[in-house]
Amino acid sequence: MTRSRYALTIAATLLLALGTFLAARAISPGGPPPALTANPAAAVTTSLCQQQTAPVSGGTYTVQNNEFDSSAPECVSTDGSAGFTVASSSIGNATNGSPGAYPSIYQGCHWGNCSSGGLSAHPVVVSALTPGMVTTSWSTTQPGGSSAYDVAYDIWFNQTPTTTGQPNGSELMVWLNHNGSVQPFGSEVASNVTLGGHTYNIWQGAQSSWDTVTYEMTSPATSVANLDVGTLAQDMVSRGYTKSSWYLIDVEAGFELWQGGAGLTTNSFSVTVNGSPTGPAPTPTPTSAGPASPGAACSGTYSVVGSWPGGFQGQVVVTNTGSASLSTWQLGWTFPGNQAISNLWNGNRTQSGSTVTVTNASYNGTLAPGASTTVGFTATYSGSNTAPSSVSCQ
Repeated sequence: MTRSRYALTIAATLLLALGTFLAARAISPGGPPPALTANPAAAVTTSLCQQQTAPVSGGTYTVQNNEFDSSAPECVSTDGSAGFTVASSSIGNATNGSPGAYPSIYQGCHWGNCSSGGLSAHPVVVSALTPGMVTTSWSTTQPGGSSAYDVAYDIWFNQTPTTTGQPNGSELMVWLNHNGSVQPFGSEVASNVTLGGHTYNIWQGAQSSWDTVTYEMTSPATSVANLDVGTLAQDMVSRGYTKSSWYLIDVEAGFELWQGGAGLTTNSFSVTVNGSPTGPAPTPTPTSAGPASPGAACSGTYSVVGSWPGGFQGQVVVTNTGSASLSTWQLGWTFPGNQAISNLWNGNRTQSGSTVTVTNASYNGTLAPGASTTVGFTATYSGSNTAPSSVSCQ
């Protein structure tokens, strides 16, 4: 009897479930089958390790895995949108010393590696950084735990509109939060200073050729909306840490990693330049060349990012366009004029007449599919500075 009652209960339950399903799908006997909705294709994820970079959001921003003071395995991943995740990190630096890495996303020029548009095309002279001229928004996920890190903007000012290396103006950091026993560089010079709707403790320290000034939020945050860079920059001017004649060239947002940090995520990031910046600015003149042959696994994109009488700064972005990782790469191009490279970084060059060959450096030869690295250089010329008609990559 118990068994029969159990069987009847199962049958009734199945009939009820079937009726509910049919009603929900609005299927009548003999009617058409329900339409099927295809799942969207999954986004392609790019892994970046050591010093690798990748353009995102159509090149408006660049994601970089800037591991500068550690050799421990550490990588980030990005799906091509304006964000990234620290996928893995074995960094274990002492918290009273330098962080090992600053995985980040930026708009502008980082040591000559420039994103497209925005601050890259129009560095803003500090005197023009009025309220609302440059704003930035950033949303993060912070896992906490035993990791030691900060969540910080790194905003760079240079004495001229461009630089091929370390900016020689000042470094503005904005700490949203931190985890573990870490603190800003230098010493605290002011406390509870309210600017643009946020309250900060201000730290300052002199580096070898520039000042680092940190505005540390007194109320930890995981996101900011429309943070006004000009408001902070003008406060720095009033304190003597930045000059009105210098240029805002780069806005970066990321995580300084002392220990661990896996799971830290930039969910979204944006920089908006409003109005008309004043002062000279480099005029990008990109010319892109695809692979040397249909089977090549990389491409090189040449552009001029700054120029002056008799000289200019150029770059070539190397991108792995294949489906497998590269372990080495080689670029080649021919200048149409008398351009002569005087200095090149992130690669090894030879130039014979107008023909240039560049091979990878020891640290940037390995590129995952979709990943990029940038070769920068300065050069002299006379007459016309016409870009090469093509760049080969193999």
